[in-house]
Amino acid sequence: MKPAFALSLLLAITAGALRAAESPGPATLPNYWAVEDARARDKLPLYRTLPAAKTEELTPANGYPKPSTFLTWQRSRGDNGGRAYSALDQINRQNVTHLQVAWIYHSGDGKNNIQCNPIIVRDLMIVPTPGHCVVGVDAATGQERWRFKPEGQSRPAFRGLIYWPGNGPQAERVLFCAGEYLYALNPANGQPVLAFGQAGRALLPGRPQGEFGAATAGPAIFKNILVVPGFEKDVWGLDVASGALLWTFHTVPHPGEFGYDTWDHVESYAANDWTGMAMDEQRGIAYIATGGPKPNFIGVTHHGDNLFANCLIALDAHTGKRLWHFQEIPHDLWDRDMSAPPNLATITREGKRVDVVAVATKNGDTIVLDRVTGKLVFPFRMRRAPASDLPGEVSAPYQPDPELPERFAKMEFTAADLTDRTPEAAAFASNRFASVTTGFFRPPSLGHPNLYFGMDGGAEWSGCCVNPATGRMYIAANHVGWMISVFRDDEPPDDGSAPKTAGRKVYEAACQSCHGSERLGLGVAPPLRGLRFRLTDADIIRQVRQGKNGMPAFPTALLSDTNLHLLLDYLQLRDRPVPVTTAKTARPQYNFTGYPRFLDNEGYPANKPPWGTLNCLDLNTGRLVWTVPLGEYPELAAQGVPKTGTENYGGAILTAGGLLFCAGTRDAKIRAFDEATGAELWSGKLPWVGIAPPATYEVKGRQYVVITATGNKLGQASEYGDAWVAFALPTAGTKK
Repeated sequence: MKPAFALSLLLAITAGALRAAESPGPATLPNYWAVEDARARDKLPLYRTLPAAKTEELTPANGYPKPSTFLTWQRSRGDNGGRAYSALDQINRQNVTHLQVAWIYHSGDGKNNIQCNPIIVRDLMIVPTPGHCVVGVDAATGQERWRFKPEGQSRPAFRGLIYWPGNGPQAERVLFCAGEYLYALNPANGQPVLAFGQAGRALLPGRPQGEFGAATAGPAIFKNILVVPGFEKDVWGLDVASGALLWTFHTVPHPGEFGYDTWDHVESYAANDWTGMAMDEQRGIAYIATGGPKPNFIGVTHHGDNLFANCLIALDAHTGKRLWHFQEIPHDLWDRDMSAPPNLATITREGKRVDVVAVATKNGDTIVLDRVTGKLVFPFRMRRAPASDLPGEVSAPYQPDPELPERFAKMEFTAADLTDRTPEAAAFASNRFASVTTGFFRPPSLGHPNLYFGMDGGAEWSGCCVNPATGRMYIAANHVGWMISVFRDDEPPDDGSAPKTAGRKVYEAACQSCHGSERLGLGVAPPLRGLRFRLTDADIIRQVRQGKNGMPAFPTALLSDTNLHLLLDYLQLRDRPVPVTTAKTARPQYNFTGYPRFLDNEGYPANKPPWGTLNCLDLNTGRLVWTVPLGEYPELAAQGVPKTGTENYGGAILTAGGLLFCAGTRDAKIRAFDEATGAELWSGKLPWVGIAPPATYEVKGRQYVVITATGNKLGQASEYGDAWVAFALPTAGTKK
């Protein structure tokens, strides 16, 4: 049996076979409204562990890439392997404090959040702009040299672009996606490469969705093959010279394909690679990290383990055929995508240098696999997870709980995590905590927000960086709670054109400020749609009169008995036509109320800090070397509060000067850290938050660090800009 096939078989039988053998599946349900047996789930063994490969089974390092690979920055995130590493060392630990602004470029075509890591081709920085253009900017002066605007309104190069140097008669080009098209531009002048596709653009398979389109993550190149991950689903291989489609890999398998039987009903938008990919340029293996099944948080529409959602997939770049895959989370009910692009690395195991691929996730896991066979470098422990109490849901019996590599973030939110920043904040958080559900991979329930860490990371799409010599990986992470509320959604919204009932008027006066005009809930206040399925009149009266957790009591002086009964008729749908009850042969209809963070009374995270960290993980041993807070709230620092870290979406890069550069924090700074210790050595203020990793390059003997600074993804949508800021030493080669 071939190693890759053997591993695929092993991975296919882990969570999936455990579910089939030990938990009721779709075939055993007489209807789609059954509720899982929690007692049966509790009888399962607490842990199941996937074994690691023996060292002699791991693939020896082949010595690639060569050091010269790391002297340029011609693909977003540095190189095809996604290491975000530079061999430049003019800026180093000794002189980094002398960094100063070299230039600032303003695109002048609008203000919006840019999430693309720049590339540098010779002396040009090439980036997308808020006005949906792609520009070439003099990397030494910040002066714009050319501008190109793709057709339509899709955002070009949303999370990456790449340079191809050409091949004989085939001209060099910069390639990126915008909507359903893949574009090729001449980097010298920004004009379309007419020999590519139709006058410089090739149509991607699939249809665009919203503003993002068919692809957003940066592609990678193997020989003449450009691999493009799709935003909705699927991966495509195209001829880099002509734009012709060579192959398609279905991330949601089609009938007859491996993994099709892990869905009882396939979704049209799922298992998408929205974060990024990596490529082994010598072996021709593309590594794809995928998101979860859709819709988020609700699995009744697609029972099963749902391959290839939440997976790291290795594809043959020649053919698009799957070589192996690893699924971190089967049947994801928590929106816990594999959220960062994969990183290629070389590590040492028992004195042997081996080539691996690593991927950091929202869950705080770092999965390290043999690059060729997909075999685990460390044992991967799975822990028994709670059953769902949602009618119609069939949850996976086991979810990840690895011991190594050590987690850099966590999922489960406990009472011990509640903030103690001030007595008022502590009381506020504790009061609201009493209304939520929590626990290790606890599925959502009706009527209560489900609180856990890392719905948006853990690790982020901005990714990690790796030292190719030491095998150390550097990960920026978030530690903020999120509250997800699921509700029955088989009743129509209120008819705005119909006269308001008396109960609706009472609702608007007494309830709407907390539960919203559409009864969808706000923050910790739960949705009231579908209330008739979970509370009786007596339950509602008791809670209204006595109050509960964050809800105050409403005595008769505030809400008369007459008005209360009018309110009951409105909430229970007795004062207007009742919708037809869904048949038991149809699936229940659920929805969720958005993505509220768990915040205290002053708007800070309602858990103890750090709220954002930068972490050093040794991939050789699986041990965390250091963890430091990333970012701060200036107003808290002024009050003498130790550095808390902040929610961050920047991602770090590493240089041979021993420095990590990282931005993305709420305080709109870019920082330099000592890679060995995590000590913060320097910081620079940005005009807006930099929500992308920096890039570094050398022009005419001078090293620069440049960062996109166009605004944040941190709940302050008005704070957008249009700047790119480059830093350098006062004179080239300064050593102080």
